[in-house]
Amino acid sequence: MGRKFTGKQILMQALEAEGVRYIFGNPGTTELPLMDSLLEHPEIEYILALHEAVAVSMADAYAQTSGNVGVVNLHVAPGLGNGLGSVYNAWEGQTPLVVTAGQQDSRMRLREPLLGHDLVAMAKPLTKWSVEAQSADELPLVLNRAFKTARETPSGPVFVSLPINVMEQETTHPPMPPSEFFSRTPPDPAAVDAAADILINSRRPLIVCGDKVARSGATQALIELAELLGSPVYSVVLPARLNFPNQHPQFRDRMANDQAAMRERVGDSDVVLMVGGEFFEETWFADADPFPNAAKLVQIDPSPANLGRNYRVDVGLQADPGLALRCFTERLNDAADEAFISAAVERRRQLEKEKRAAQKAQAEKAAAPLGNRDMSSARLMAELAKALPENVCVASEAITASPDMLRTLDFKTPSDLLMSRGGGIGQGLPSALGLKLANPERPVICISGDGSACYTLQALWSAAHHGVAVVFLIINNGSYRILKLNMDRYRHEAHIAAERPYPHMDLTQPAVDFVRIAGGFGVEGKRVNHPHELGDAVRTAFECGGPYLLDVAVDGAL
Repeated sequence: MGRKFTGKQILMQALEAEGVRYIFGNPGTTELPLMDSLLEHPEIEYILALHEAVAVSMADAYAQTSGNVGVVNLHVAPGLGNGLGSVYNAWEGQTPLVVTAGQQDSRMRLREPLLGHDLVAMAKPLTKWSVEAQSADELPLVLNRAFKTARETPSGPVFVSLPINVMEQETTHPPMPPSEFFSRTPPDPAAVDAAADILINSRRPLIVCGDKVARSGATQALIELAELLGSPVYSVVLPARLNFPNQHPQFRDRMANDQAAMRERVGDSDVVLMVGGEFFEETWFADADPFPNAAKLVQIDPSPANLGRNYRVDVGLQADPGLALRCFTERLNDAADEAFISAAVERRRQLEKEKRAAQKAQAEKAAAPLGNRDMSSARLMAELAKALPENVCVASEAITASPDMLRTLDFKTPSDLLMSRGGGIGQGLPSALGLKLANPERPVICISGDGSACYTLQALWSAAHHGVAVVFLIINNGSYRILKLNMDRYRHEAHIAAERPYPHMDLTQPAVDFVRIAGGFGVEGKRVNHPHELGDAVRTAFECGGPYLLDVAVDGAL
């Protein structure tokens, strides 16, 4: 008779075989087999969160920036429900996650036990695969398939329900070792030829890029192609990663979130190259075509389902973005004549001139007279640029301050910046912990709006408890400023008078005291009211050697 394994042994050995370093979670009674098993597996560290949204967002950020599958541990129906908002963000960001939840003893299923519910049905709409292990016999295959499914293109979250009795069952089926996959798909040569012919004949090319550029390690390949073409580069509207250096002369902005404004940014481009993103995500309806009628569209994506999904394309190329971009560059270098090269040089010269003008305008904005407080978000970013340490990583959920951040701070590589994907707020603070755990040798700062921070302030306790040295900078304008801006847009669209108050959009009466809250969670903090205080405060925060919070008062006037 073969060796016997309990379900919990299979789980822990599978995690070990998959190279899991961290489990991010908030446990309950049904997770006790896992928690007890951690004592025999010191190589796996449990990062404890005080709320499930914090656990999922930490794992999301860790997976995005480490390249590993993130593992989350939640507790039955209420715990899974609390985490689903963050699972939505991971779904939108195509983050490889394995989300587990303990389930009540399956022998009580028909008796409707306390906290019981159909966990598989709850998770299914927001995951690539949702499953409950019915026995220890099938657990090896369930876990193997969960990690495989989370990784494979398009990557994303997977859910596994683990009944407590299954964790104690015995089986002779051992854990399955992980498979080795090589999934970088090279481009079809015929598609490369067709796309290269379009690009070599372009006179006003434009590039829009998404997160699969960074994920495939294609940022440098995209820079080389953009410089060869002399094209402006936009990112998708809500990228998680830095897919193109934001201070590069050819980088323009994030794409607009309605099709009429997209059309303005596309302008008279005759070729639009869309690389590795979701094209296009909208917030506001506009009955407009984002592209000129005569424009040629070329799209690269590793997933065939994403090609030509919302707009017809002239060439839809399923391939690894990095491999495809390098093929394009080789073909264009071979085919480029003197006229093409000189035209591209002239386009680059013009883009550099426009970039310098935009940088000057941003500096003037930072120096302009202020509103209801001593510091604008533009001034904050200007002061921050002078104070941040070398090699810093930024986790940003700045929202309304993010344009000032992207126009001021200098991010060069994908690992320099992690932003909020999906649009569900509260990602910033826990994302910074995941980012730091994936990059322990680099200083990390979280830049978060005050409204966003209030969703997941419990992350401060996790930072203190686990000694994760992150600087949390709260941009405190005392309001949900993004809602006020969107209210202005709504009133304009609905022909409602603009001179009206903003109901229930201020974080006042009482104001939120982030420094006192941080102290209650074991994190030192400081309030910053004036621009000249910020530099020293930032340097002190990084020098303290542990988590530190800066509550920075900024102008919130519209």
